[in-house]
Amino acid sequence: MDSRPIGVFDSGLGGLTVVRQIKKILPRENIIYLGDTARVPYGTRSKKIVTKFALEDSRFLEKKNVKCIVIACNTASSLASLEVKKASKVPVFDIVSSGSDLSNFPGKVKKIGVIGTSGTINSHAYKKSLSSNKRSSKVYEIACPLFVPFIEENEVSGSLINLLVAKYLKNLRNKNLELIILGCTHYPLIKDSINKFMGKKIELVDPGVSLAKTLSLYLENNKMLNNKGNGKVNYHLTDLNDRFVKVAEKFLGEKINDIEVVDL
Repeated sequence: MDSRPIGVFDSGLGGLTVVRQIKKILPRENIIYLGDTARVPYGTRSKKIVTKFALEDSRFLEKKNVKCIVIACNTASSLASLEVKKASKVPVFDIVSSGSDLSNFPGKVKKIGVIGTSGTINSHAYKKSLSSNKRSSKVYEIACPLFVPFIEENEVSGSLINLLVAKYLKNLRNKNLELIILGCTHYPLIKDSINKFMGKKIELVDPGVSLAKTLSLYLENNKMLNNKGNGKVNYHLTDLNDRFVKVAEKFLGEKINDIEVVDL
């Protein structure tokens, strides 16, 4: 047994959708969450800056004596996961690798859509990862930069988000896709709007679900599970206001009582 916490970091609050999935599958695990809300978003920044931020985030978590680190931010996973893995003294799991795992889908998946921030899409991280595992033949990538601000303003249903979904995804509609990977941790909150526009026959893949399963299997195989008590989450943000708390509770699906503001 290993009672040390799992460390999770994100550029802001979207990574709480990943925490939500980890809590579902690993309810006994303690989690330390770091949201770099003072420097959000990462999606519009250069690889050099994203790497600098991601390394600072991971070092903060290592100082908290975590047993592993989860990069919940798609942009940081796309641009800085290799550097974080090299520098870290504990195992590191990134959401792009998990989101590209097609083991739950039998046979070859012929056509896949990937949607995400400009930083994630321009890095082609998902496309490269999908191509390397020989399980896909054609990958269509679409940047959807306005989804995040809309979601953070609680525009997760109704006419405004539906218009935005149509604007970004219209070119995917006639591609006969089998899957769409939600390449941003915010996007699970608008699954209904995406399903409505694209049709329910297309599978929407939430990488946070795959990551939680991968993490659970690793901890079990390496005898690192926490088998006692109920897990707790400690929340750390680099900036805080009332709006952040409301948005965070939306992502997590429950109330958040204690948040510590920290410097990196």
